[in-house]
Order: sequence, then structure tokens, then C-alpha cells
Amino acid sequence: MTLLDGEFGEVLVRAGEGRRVPVSPDLVGVLRRWIDGADLKAGDLLFPGERGGPIASSEYVRAWRQARQAVLSPDEVQAGLGEQVSSLRDSCLDCWLKAGVPAWGVAEWAGVSASWIGLRYPHRFRLEDVEFDWDHLEEIMGLPDFPER
Repeated sequence: MTLLDGEFGEVLVRAGEGRRVPVSPDLVGVLRRWIDGADLKAGDLLFPGERGGPIASSEYVRAWRQARQAVLSPDEVQAGLGEQVSSLRDSCLDCWLKAGVPAWGVAEWAGVSASWIGLRYPHRFRLEDVEFDWDHLEEIMGLPDFPER
């Protein structure tokens, strides 16, 4: 984990082999205070489960349900807003794509394939949203000059 105050950081997400994921400067500050306040050492889990090991999926789902009820109105909860735990992840991936992070980079951070990103977020890859430098395209696709025979 790399968490320098005021800068983008990086955390290791351990799912499978693990992967490094960027962390915004604001979140770096929150995490630094959390780590310092809990006196965590290298190798300690940032969010341990009830028994000290990794968080069980049932704990994660319970925490997500409580968070939804804490921040959403009863009507929003009833309507199913953010019902799936993956909603937060999906929103994050979509924000990265919207910000211009290449699909292969988002895929690596998310632990999925770039083709999965393309299938899941097709609205981020519309051709009409892309500006082309047509002159440059013509230049790189042009045929070389051949002497006439």
C-alpha cells in the first residue's frame, strides 16, 4: 500500500493473485487517519472480519445493507437503489471510464478483461463521442508514393 498525503495512492486488493488499485488523495487522507488511529502495522488487514481474518461475504452484505439504510431514504431503499454490493464498484468503474482511463487500465484495476469492460459499459465507447484528427489518420493510413510505370 502506498499512501502519501495529498497524492494519489495505491492499495493492494487481494482477490486471486491481487492487483493494485488507485486511491484518490481524499481517500488517502481518510485511510492514513484510519491506519494511524488503529496503529496498524505492515501485513495487518485494513478491514478485518469479526474473527480477525478476511471479511466474510455475509459480513460485507450486512454492512452494505446498514450503509444503504443509513444514507438512503426509505423510498430509495424500497426502490432497490444500490441494492447490489457491486453497484458501488460499477459506479467506480464507470467514473474511471468517463474520466478517460483506458479500458485496459480499468480492466486491470477491476480484475476483469478489457472485453468485459466493453460489454458491460458500451455507452462509454460510442464512436460519435470521439473526436478524430482526420488529417493525421489520412497521413498514417496513406499509401507510400510509388513511381509510375
